Amino acid sequence: MSTPTPRPTPAPYAAGAGPAAAPRMLVVAKAPVAGRVKTRLGADIGMDLAAEIAAASLLDTLVACTDAVGPDRCHLSLDGELLDAVHGERIRRHLHGWQVTPQVGDGFDERLVRAHADVAATGPGPVVQVGMDTPQVTPDLLLAAAAPLADHDGVLGPAEDGGWWVLALRDPLAAAALRGVPMSTPTTHDDTRAALVAAGLSIATTAVLRDIDTVADADAVVALVPGGRFAAAWSPEVAS
Repeated sequence: MSTPTPRPTPAPYAAGAGPAAAPRMLVVAKAPVAGRVKTRLGADIGMDLAAEIAAASLLDTLVACTDAVGPDRCHLSLDGELLDAVHGERIRRHLHGWQVTPQVGDGFDERLVRAHADVAATGPGPVVQVGMDTPQVTPDLLLAAAAPLADHDGVLGPAEDGGWWVLALRDPLAAAALRGVPMSTPTTHDDTRAALVAAGLSIATTAVLRDIDTVADADAVVALVPGGRFAAAWSPEVAS
């Protein structure tokens, strides 16, 4: 595997935000176990293949984060065990140098709050959080999501389905505002933004991306980004 090309870090953050620092990357994801991930997609293509697709999506996301800031600034909040996962050993290799913590909380909102708090416990500085449903993400998109933290408290990236694909926070403890926000609904982005603003945070917007939940979503993303592990897993025999 080729050595990742070094990526630029964001410009220094605004006065009062502490010393200039590259953001930490936080991926909140499930271990790609058949029947536990991409179940909506699995209803059409089968749960085993859906888990393969999820593993490829997660791997592309891990690589983008590592290339953006280096593995020592990357965190994974994981639901499940990689021992049981599709390509679990391969995923573990890509996590070399990362900090991995288990997800904790009854609902996804609580798990997000805890994941950000776990990053905050490792030291001060901004965080950029993504999931595993946007394998088209690039280091440049991740760093672009962090850049408005120079003069905003947070940045939210809308997803085409009404959710969001990225949340960047100058202070990861501010994710406490997510507690009680309904997740995985057509209004999750708007509800999340409203909760953050109600907590007194100034919120910028970054690029809109498409989550992969259906065959049509996967076809569209592969058409835009034909390279990468996800595109390779989404073979012509699977794509519509």
